[in-house]
Amino acid sequence: MERFDKAALSALQPCDFRNESSLASTLETLLFFTALIITVPIGLYFTTKSYVFEGAFGMSNRDGYFYAAIAAVVAVHVVLALFVYVAWNNGSRQWREGKQD
Repeated sequence: MERFDKAALSALQPCDFRNESSLASTLETLLFFTALIITVPIGLYFTTKSYVFEGAFGMSNRDGYFYAAIAAVVAVHVVLALFVYVAWNNGSRQWREGKQD
Protein backbone atom coordinates (compact mmCIF):
# COMPACT_ATOMS: atom_id res chain seq x y z
CA MET A 1 0.00 0.00 0.00
CA GLU A 2 2.83 2.36 0.84
CA ARG A 3 4.35 1.70 -2.55
CA PHE A 4 1.12 2.66 -4.28
CA ASP A 5 0.89 5.88 -2.27
CA LYS A 6 4.40 6.94 -3.29
CA ALA A 7 3.62 6.28 -6.93
CA ALA A 8 0.37 8.23 -6.69
CA LEU A 9 2.10 11.16 -5.01
CA SER A 10 4.88 11.23 -7.57
CA ALA A 11 2.29 11.27 -10.35
CA LEU A 12 0.68 14.33 -8.77
CA GLN A 13 3.96 16.24 -8.64
CA PRO A 14 4.29 19.04 -11.21
CA CYS A 15 6.23 18.12 -14.30
CA ASP A 16 9.73 19.36 -14.96
CA PHE A 17 9.40 22.14 -17.53
CA ARG A 18 13.09 22.77 -18.16
CA ASN A 19 12.70 21.78 -21.81
CA GLU A 20 9.64 23.98 -22.38
CA SER A 21 11.78 26.79 -23.80
CA SER A 22 13.47 24.41 -26.21
CA LEU A 23 10.07 23.09 -27.26
CA ALA A 24 8.83 26.63 -27.90
CA SER A 25 11.99 27.40 -29.84
CA THR A 26 11.54 24.29 -31.95
CA LEU A 27 7.91 25.15 -32.64
CA GLU A 28 8.85 28.70 -33.66
CA THR A 29 11.49 27.34 -36.03
CA LEU A 30 9.02 24.89 -37.53
CA LEU A 31 6.36 27.55 -38.04
CA PHE A 32 8.90 29.94 -39.55
CA PHE A 33 10.07 27.39 -42.09
CA THR A 34 6.50 26.32 -42.81
CA ALA A 35 5.69 29.91 -43.73
CA LEU A 36 8.85 30.11 -45.82
CA ILE A 37 8.14 26.92 -47.72
CA ILE A 38 4.67 28.19 -48.63
CA THR A 39 5.43 31.81 -49.49
CA VAL A 40 8.90 31.72 -51.06
CA PRO A 41 8.23 29.29 -53.93
CA ILE A 42 4.83 30.78 -54.78
CA GLY A 43 6.12 34.33 -54.65
CA LEU A 44 9.24 33.44 -56.59
CA TYR A 45 7.19 31.62 -59.22
CA PHE A 46 4.94 34.57 -60.03
CA THR A 47 7.71 37.15 -59.67
CA THR A 48 10.16 35.39 -61.95
CA LYS A 49 7.45 34.52 -64.46
CA SER A 50 6.17 38.08 -64.81
CA TYR A 51 9.23 40.22 -64.33
CA VAL A 52 12.23 38.08 -65.19
CA PHE A 53 11.33 35.54 -67.85
CA GLU A 54 8.50 37.31 -69.66
CA GLY A 55 9.54 40.86 -68.83
CA ALA A 56 13.32 41.04 -68.95
CA PHE A 57 14.04 38.05 -71.20
CA GLY A 58 10.97 38.45 -73.41
CA MET A 59 10.06 34.76 -73.34
CA SER A 60 6.69 33.43 -74.37
CA ASN A 61 4.00 32.70 -71.81
CA ARG A 62 4.60 28.95 -72.05
CA ASP A 63 8.36 29.23 -71.60
CA GLY A 64 7.86 31.63 -68.69
CA TYR A 65 5.73 29.05 -66.90
CA PHE A 66 8.35 26.37 -67.42
CA TYR A 67 11.34 28.32 -66.16
CA ALA A 68 9.41 29.89 -63.29
CA ALA A 69 8.41 26.40 -62.14
CA ILE A 70 12.07 25.37 -62.17
CA ALA A 71 12.93 28.44 -60.06
CA ALA A 72 10.16 27.55 -57.58
CA VAL A 73 11.38 23.95 -57.27
CA VAL A 74 14.93 25.15 -56.64
CA ALA A 75 13.58 27.54 -53.99
CA VAL A 76 11.75 24.67 -52.23
CA HIS A 77 14.97 22.67 -52.12
CA VAL A 78 16.94 25.63 -50.77
CA VAL A 79 14.40 26.24 -48.00
CA LEU A 80 14.34 22.53 -47.11
CA ALA A 81 18.13 22.38 -47.00
CA LEU A 82 18.18 25.45 -44.78
CA PHE A 83 15.61 23.86 -42.47
CA VAL A 84 17.65 20.67 -42.19
CA TYR A 85 20.78 22.70 -41.44
CA VAL A 86 19.06 24.73 -38.70
CA ALA A 87 17.40 21.65 -37.20
CA TRP A 88 20.67 19.72 -37.24
CA ASN A 89 22.60 22.51 -35.51
CA ASN A 90 19.82 23.13 -32.99
CA GLY A 91 19.56 19.42 -32.18
CA SER A 92 23.28 18.92 -31.82
CA ARG A 93 23.52 22.00 -29.58
CA GLN A 94 20.73 20.70 -27.34
CA TRP A 95 22.36 17.28 -27.28
CA ARG A 96 25.70 18.81 -26.21
CA GLU A 97 24.00 20.89 -23.51
CA GLY A 98 22.10 17.87 -22.25
CA LYS A 99 25.30 15.83 -22.26
CA GLN A 100 26.93 18.18 -19.73
CA ASP A 101 24.20 17.61 -17.09
